[in-house]
Amino acid sequence: MLLVFDVGNTNIKLGLFKNEDLVMIARTSTDESKTGDELALEIKGIFEVYGFDINSVEGIIISSVVPQVLTSLKRAVKLLFKMEPLVVGPGLKTGINLKIDNPASAGADLVTGCVGAAEMYKLPCIAISMGTATTVFVIDENKSMIGGAIIPGVGTSLNALVKEGALLPSVAIHAPSKVVGKNTDECMRSGIVIGTASMIDGMIDRIEEETGFKCSLVATGGLAAEIVPSCKHKIKLRDDLMLQGLRLIYEKNKL
Repeated sequence: MLLVFDVGNTNIKLGLFKNEDLVMIARTSTDESKTGDELALEIKGIFEVYGFDINSVEGIIISSVVPQVLTSLKRAVKLLFKMEPLVVGPGLKTGINLKIDNPASAGADLVTGCVGAAEMYKLPCIAISMGTATTVFVIDENKSMIGGAIIPGVGTSLNALVKEGALLPSVAIHAPSKVVGKNTDECMRSGIVIGTASMIDGMIDRIEEETGFKCSLVATGGLAAEIVPSCKHKIKLRDDLMLQGLRLIYEKNKL
C-alpha cells in the first residue's frame, strides 16, 4: 500500500491507498516542536486505531509547506517503515508544466493540488484550496499551471479580525440564513462566509475573463465545505484532492 502525507500549516493529513482506492484518511496537528520520535508514535497509533498494519506500506510520499515538520516527519518515516520517502519538490516528475516566473518556488501544496486537478477534472481548470491561505490556481488545457492568487485564509482572516477588533467575538464559521445580518454574530458570519464566497466567485469571473478560458472548478481544504455552498459558481468539492495528487506523483516517479 501507499502512504501519503500532506503537511499543511495547521494539519498533517495522512492517506493510505490500496492501489487506487483510498482506504484511510486521518489528521494530526502540525506542530513544529514535535520530534520525529513523537510523530512516529502518532502515526503508529493512527494505524492501530484504523486497523492497518504498518508492514503493509510499500511506498511513501510527502508534500510539506513546513520545513521543520518535514525534517521530523522524514525521521519518523525511517523509524517506523525503514524506508526513504519521496518528497514533492524540484526533480520529481509531476505531469504538469509550471509556467510561472520561478518554477522552483512553487509550493509543494500548489503543485500537488494542481496535479490532482489536472488528472481528475476537465481542463482548463481552476483549483481552489482553502486552509491557512486560500489559493486559486489555473491549469490550462495543456496541463500547464499558469499562475493564480494567494489570499488570506478564512480562519486566518477571522482570527485577525477578532484580535484587532476589541469588541468583536469569535464566531463559528458557517453560513448565516441571510446576507444582511441583524446582530454581530450574523454580520460577522455573513462577512466571513458569504463575503469569502463572493470573493471566490469574483476571482473565478476575473480569471476566466483575463485568460479567455471557461474552466471546470474544484475546491479542497478544511473550510471549503463551509464556503462553497454559498458560491454562485458550481464548484466541485474534493476533500481528497491533495492525497490523490500525491498518489499520482508517486506513480510517475516510483522505480
